[in-house]
Amino acid sequence: MRYISTRGGAEPRTFCDILLEGLAPDGGLYLPEEYPHVTPEILGQWRTALAEQGYAALAYEVLRLFIDDVPAEDLREICARTYTAEAFGNEEIVSITDLGDDVVLEGLSHGPTLAFKDMAMQLLGALFEYELGRRGKELNVLGATSGDTGSAAEYAMRGRPGIRVFMLSPKGRMSDFQRAQMYTLDDANIHNIVIDGTFDDCQDLIKAVSADAAFKREAHIGSVNSINWARLVAQVVYYVAGYLRATASNDEEVSFAVPTGNFGNICAGHIARQMGLPIRHLLLATNENNVLEEFFRTGVYRPRSSQETVKTSSPSMDISKASNFERFVFDLVGRDPERILDLFAAKLVRLGQFDLSDDPDFPRCGEWYGFRAAASDHGDRLRSIREVWEDRGLLIDPHTADAVCAARRLQQPGERIVVLETAQPVKFAETIREALGQAPEVPEAYAHLAGLERHVVELPPDVDRLKAYIAGNIA
Repeated sequence: MRYISTRGGAEPRTFCDILLEGLAPDGGLYLPEEYPHVTPEILGQWRTALAEQGYAALAYEVLRLFIDDVPAEDLREICARTYTAEAFGNEEIVSITDLGDDVVLEGLSHGPTLAFKDMAMQLLGALFEYELGRRGKELNVLGATSGDTGSAAEYAMRGRPGIRVFMLSPKGRMSDFQRAQMYTLDDANIHNIVIDGTFDDCQDLIKAVSADAAFKREAHIGSVNSINWARLVAQVVYYVAGYLRATASNDEEVSFAVPTGNFGNICAGHIARQMGLPIRHLLLATNENNVLEEFFRTGVYRPRSSQETVKTSSPSMDISKASNFERFVFDLVGRDPERILDLFAAKLVRLGQFDLSDDPDFPRCGEWYGFRAAASDHGDRLRSIREVWEDRGLLIDPHTADAVCAARRLQQPGERIVVLETAQPVKFAETIREALGQAPEVPEAYAHLAGLERHVVELPPDVDRLKAYIAGNIA
């Protein structure tokens, strides 16, 4: 399996090469030259593997289609060490809960930081450690978080030899619990950097650092954000698991309702669908920052400025520049790198937007790729949280509530929908209290976080200041 850049300026690479690289040298994102194809027979084999051997065995079966430069037994062992009951709290790793009316919830928040990001990040940490050990190298991981990526990355990388983490987060735009999870870590290889700006500002800084090829090479910079292909391919696994646990046969169609801001979570669903997983629709859920919903409604992709990005009660989706969207558009326009350069490196930079509404490729969004989208607001989230609690006695977080709202709004007759859970509600206690009049109980293992000292530095959104900080902490 070889990987190419969406912008066409990089030589095809192996999985382990792009694992340590993040963005391609030409500024594009890596994707497989071709997606592997999954038949009903293969799905049947995977169904048996999941039922008889568990999630780790399924992960191995899916990942080996994309990773052929890691020996099979090594990859099997990495999956077995990653997806354990000890790390994820139960043998199933992911769970399925019936919400009624042909909608089920796939629980993805059982990992060490109580968020779906653990599903991919724990694997990424193990893959990093394995490959760095093979090469005798070190890696300085640069990442940005709008809430859950940061803690998931830090908990996955802490204590691993040869790895340092520099995690950017937007000042004042995460919940108290999210900040406590990250900033109280005192491991020597973890560096928390608060940026006076939005998540998009943090993301822009990462891209600017990555664009400095000399610094990136000298400082051994890698990425844990979903621009890293390994993150996305790990997420494909839970789409397969959700499908298998929500269906009885290997040709039955289901839809997935996915809360997304950076287009990483739902991009993994697009990849699963391209592989042949019987996905009827991908229901994209956004909050008031509805850049992606606007695109699927109008054909216009118009990222907002930092000043226009609204602070909401589903803060992990307060994103107006979707980094993974380029991967989807690459497939949408027939995998034409010249079109991608025109759209993302020319029109988007010069005009601040691009418009595909009159393009013959645009109807493929619905016709070929099955995307539908809905945006919700604070009142919708409170109502969805309240309804699920009153109907099922189940607490959901605000981002999952956005997805439930999208599922209810977009569901067609006879359509079975799997809602992807984002995080446990304790991470967003203020919104839960507003919806239900009571705060969620803090798990005993996390009750001590509020009283711990916080280890964090503040920087302006200045790439030179960021590079100086990194350089000063890797010597």
